[in-house]
Parts: sequence; structure tokens; C-alpha cells
Amino acid sequence: MSTLQSIFSDTTHLFYPHICTGCGSDLLSEDQLLCLLCINQLPHTNFAQHANNPLEKIFWGRIPLLAAHSEFYFAKETLIQELIHQLKYKGNQAIGYFLGELMGKSLLNSNRFKNLDYLIPLPLYPEKERKRGFNQATIICNGLSARMNVPVLKDNVIRQRFTETQTKKHRRERWENVADSFLVKDPSLLNDKNILLVDDVVTTGATLEACGHTIAQSAIVTLSVATLSMATK
Repeated sequence: MSTLQSIFSDTTHLFYPHICTGCGSDLLSEDQLLCLLCINQLPHTNFAQHANNPLEKIFWGRIPLLAAHSEFYFAKETLIQELIHQLKYKGNQAIGYFLGELMGKSLLNSNRFKNLDYLIPLPLYPEKERKRGFNQATIICNGLSARMNVPVLKDNVIRQRFTETQTKKHRRERWENVADSFLVKDPSLLNDKNILLVDDVVTTGATLEACGHTIAQSAIVTLSVATLSMATK
């Protein structure tokens, strides 16, 4: 019986190959998203273990944070850029969930992200989320939640106005673009809570700062930040 199953599996793989999301190799089983080569190439930062890490320094003097972490370094034409592109623009939610689980493992191995009450995905403007079909930060949160057993709180923190893309803006222009963009619908849900604000990529931190500022002004919270990746110069 096992021989027949093996033949069937090999035949199915021949006509419907299951390929690595990163490099396109088909040398992996159906329950894998990345091959071992790509997994070993992921550029982990290890920020979760260290206070005053480069991400935390971005927010010094801007918003009060207990801790901050980015799981990977982000650079153009790299594996991480391809994986995040797959998530945001190709609808590959499975890779976002998987990477969220990897980040959850790092946070669990740190003593700096304990006793979280909620994971809050950085909200998209509703029209943009409808066009994309999902919020990539929510997908990452779902992977985090599965690994950390912390609930995801959606739709309480919202983006109340459309903002232009931040890609080609300077730091001050980025802040002005997102200022007053966010709203907490029910601050009582956040009072006295330890929350983790989550996004996919951080560059200058302007959007996370604007959202974190709104949260901190709306409720008495302990605030931390986690992003899947941090852009490098």
C-alpha cells in the first residue's frame, strides 16, 4: 500500500509540483512553504533579545514603548522582499502566516514580550483593504497568535482617512501624511492592557508612530511594537 501511495505522490508531484515560495525549487513536501536553503537564508535580526536595539532607537523620544522587535532585515532584491511581495501583492497569505509564526517563536524566547493581552494589526484604510482582500498585518498577527496564544484585536483601532503611499516621501513628509489618520473606537477595551502593535515593514516608523501615538493618547496602555522586517539602508 505504501508503494502505491508513493507512486501516486510522485506522479501527482510531477504534474502539480509544490514549489518553494522563495526560490521556486520543487524539492519539498506539500506541507512546506520554503525549502531548507531558503529557511537558512532568512536574515533574522535577534532584536527580541536585546533592549535598545535599532528598531527601539527609531522610536526614542517619539512614542513610549516597552519593547520593539523586527524579525528580519529587509533589503531590495532579497528573499524577504520576495516573500513580503508574495504576501501583499500575490495574495499568498500562507507565507505571511508562516512568517508570523516564526516571529512568534522569537518573541516567546524573549523575556521582553511577556503577558501580552492583545495583538493589534496596523489597520489599512478600508477601501485599500477591500481591494487587496485582506490586511497583511492581520495575517501576520494570526501566525503570531497561533504560536503565542494571544488574541488578535481587530477593528477597534481603525484608519479613518486615506493616505498616499509613503515610499518616496522623506521622514517629515511621512509623518505629515499619516498624522491624525487613526482612531480608537472603544478606548475602554485597551485600558490597562499590554498590547503589541504589528506591521509588515518599518522604514522611518512614521506610520507606526502615528498609530501608537493615537493608542497611547486614547487609553492607559503598555505598548510594544513588532514588525516582520526592518528596512536597511
